[in-house]
Amino acid sequence: MIKGINYWDPDIIAENIINGQKLTDNNLRELLYLTEEEDIEKLQYVARKVRDHYFGNKVFLYSFVYFSTHCKNNCAFCYYNKCNNIQRYRLNLEEIRSIARTIKNENIHMVDLTMGEDPYFHNNPEKFVDVVRAVKEETGLPIMISPGVIDDRTLSRLHESGANFLALYQETHDEDLYRKLRVGQSFDERNHAREFARTNGYCVEDGILTGVGNDIESTIISLRGMQKGQPDMVRVMTFVPQEGTPLELVSQESSLSELKIISVLRLMFPDKLIPASLDLEGIDGMVHRLNAGANVVTSIISADSSLEGVVNYDRELEERDRDSKSVIKRLRSMGMEPASQDEFNRIIEKQQVAPVRIPVAAI
Repeated sequence: MIKGINYWDPDIIAENIINGQKLTDNNLRELLYLTEEEDIEKLQYVARKVRDHYFGNKVFLYSFVYFSTHCKNNCAFCYYNKCNNIQRYRLNLEEIRSIARTIKNENIHMVDLTMGEDPYFHNNPEKFVDVVRAVKEETGLPIMISPGVIDDRTLSRLHESGANFLALYQETHDEDLYRKLRVGQSFDERNHAREFARTNGYCVEDGILTGVGNDIESTIISLRGMQKGQPDMVRVMTFVPQEGTPLELVSQESSLSELKIISVLRLMFPDKLIPASLDLEGIDGMVHRLNAGANVVTSIISADSSLEGVVNYDRELEERDRDSKSVIKRLRSMGMEPASQDEFNRIIEKQQVAPVRIPVAAI
């Protein structure tokens, strides 16, 4: 389909993708090897044209509520791994309700409830169920949960209590690299949690890191791994070395690889949700990621919020510039608009499969 980057017509390629043509592994290699600015701009043009076919100029906005920074895991890349000597917090239910009441008035389409694999909530799943119920009561909005790997029964209870989306990033589908990143964690259990959620009524998100030792062949393994899982949302994020972690001295690469992968994801998953995170490079970085083919803005927080993010490029800044008002202003300067809530609800209802429920007792 793509033979010689200088010879392909972007409009024809976009039309082929829209008509159902698939990228081969050789296509992926060619696109991921691109280095010339003109070629990358051509790739991004194709990605935008495909995105606009399905979504027009509409963008979806997700809040970010990191309600616990405690974690039982020792991921090599993560600031919040259990061995890092940092200040941590765990919000109580009333604090979470208060944040939810604020979110309700901020033009957000979905609330993202994120935590580390906090033993308090993992050992007392009813407490997490209470959080989901409270946020649903306060906002009436779709809820994404990002809790790490949790058991099937708890996933079912959370869905019954109002959770619509499960975000559970594999980081890499290259099993050798996975073992170095998610130290001591089961590759298969993580895949299983997404599959169980997907077949039991959730939309699911998978995601990968770039800049953590993944070469192009490893990246292709991850792209195909995500594709196999049939996710409703796919993301890629550039690894940012975090103080106090095993990978803190790794040199950070530019966001170029991430931007290319966003465009490639749009060609592989033409009608799916692809995020542009504010947590890496703020609103300016959001613009680059939307121009690469993303159609969701994530990690939006209130103007006065002191909550943590995953990367927190702005941890030391007084003005974090990640509130919904600032995001919408920049979107409109790009000729883009927030979608209506009804438009978002229709998207996630369409992407949810009719649940083919796996009996918990049979797992």
